[in-house]
Amino acid sequence: MKNVTSVVFAICMVLGAGSVLAQSNEMGKDMKQDMKHDMSASDHAMVPKELIGAWTLVRCDNVYPDGHRVALYGPNPEGMWLIDAQGDYMMQIVRAKRMPFAVNDKSKGTADEYRAASMDSNAHYGHISGDASVIRSQIVHASFPNWDGKMGNSGYTIVGDELTYRVAKPSSGAAEGAHGEVVWRRVHS
Repeated sequence: MKNVTSVVFAICMVLGAGSVLAQSNEMGKDMKQDMKHDMSASDHAMVPKELIGAWTLVRCDNVYPDGHRVALYGPNPEGMWLIDAQGDYMMQIVRAKRMPFAVNDKSKGTADEYRAASMDSNAHYGHISGDASVIRSQIVHASFPNWDGKMGNSGYTIVGDELTYRVAKPSSGAAEGAHGEVVWRRVHS
């Protein structure tokens, strides 16, 4: 009888904890929904229609004060930028030719392999809004951790299917006075 009572008590404890966790999860979901609703009401309402969709990378350069350019991800970089109607976005840029790790294990790379992996890619996601000439961005998380939570404005132009914007402080080269210039081409389905 003592064993049955112990088992029943344990089951009640687990069910009770499960109920508390479920209530906590529901409260967390409600808070996230409220935050998302507040964000969508303010930021997402102003997403220019011409920005919505899928974009493929054409060029990603640093432009220095003397006019010379450095292709940050080498010749013919690749990338994708997806923007939905609410202004949520995901972006990834990579060097077309990347050095694989010698050991097929991400946790066992060399210092040179980690450096190359970091320098040869850029990814982030977040929210954008804007008007006909300025994109306002709020990065939630980025592969370059210094950009996590950053907000900024970039002037942009769209000519035909190409969108070009300027990055005032790129993730590299900014100390030497460079600004970034990124060109995307609209993907047609």
